[in-house]
Amino acid sequence: MRFMEKKIRDASGRYVVTVNVHEAKTHLSRLLEQVHAGQEIILSKAGKPYARMVPLQAEAPKRQPGRLAGLSLDEAFHAPLPDDEFAGWDAPA
Repeated sequence: MRFMEKKIRDASGRYVVTVNVHEAKTHLSRLLEQVHAGQEIILSKAGKPYARMVPLQAEAPKRQPGRLAGLSLDEAFHAPLPDDEFAGWDAPA
């Protein structure tokens, strides 16, 4: 522990660092590096949790219109389903 930070375990068993807001302002760059590396940091004010710093999740890949161009469905896709298939849908589990 570098400064006034406490390491505690959360409900899932991971270590979470708790830092006082005043210390966080003083050492913000250092804390950002820890968060960027995957560490979750709880900011506390007067000893009570106040805010959480967590790493950003990677952005989902952008959708590409036309990716499925040229693909077609077989005619069987549009055919009516057999009666025994429907019977399974209404049966109690």
